[in-house]
Amino acid sequence: MGREAVLERKTNETQISCRLELDGSGISKIDTGIGFFDHMLDGFTRHGLFDLDLSVTGDLLVDGHHTVEDTGIVLGNAIAKAIGDKKGIKRYGQMILPMDDALVLCAVDLCGRPYFSYDAKFDVERIGYLDTELIREFFYAISYSAGMNLHIKVLSGVNSHHIAEAMFKAFAKALDEATTFDPRITNVLSTKGTLS
Repeated sequence: MGREAVLERKTNETQISCRLELDGSGISKIDTGIGFFDHMLDGFTRHGLFDLDLSVTGDLLVDGHHTVEDTGIVLGNAIAKAIGDKKGIKRYGQMILPMDDALVLCAVDLCGRPYFSYDAKFDVERIGYLDTELIREFFYAISYSAGMNLHIKVLSGVNSHHIAEAMFKAFAKALDEATTFDPRITNVLSTKGTLS
């Protein structure tokens, strides 16, 4: 059995069930009620070679905020739980990913201390049924609930769909690298002896 986490979260605003397998093959079953968000999470799954089952019922009649933010919280918690004690993993991961006109940098440090830096602007308020301002909220929620240092920077791009997709794929590739085992690392990769 690989590194897996199964979580549920229920509030007055959302009901979420999630199963994440870090050592997967890119298989997903995702339903958040927001089609473009599902598409982005599918790209994250495929390009990180994770397996993800995710079901979200949210108060979409209000707007998409609670659905997207709470999904980030649950996915961040699942990442942290699936990684476990972090022994033997590379800890750091980075990717500069092209998506047609878009070029996005993502860097991850699984240090146990949350920090989030986001440098991106969208020329449209919405892509499909996803408010573009919620993309930041999603990654912010992941970084803090997973306890990771996460930097996302759009280096160039014109098409909002391409920019968003490059973000999710770059994050997937960076996280995949950071969670990969290196046989030379016998404990955790830290002079302190802990990643917490």
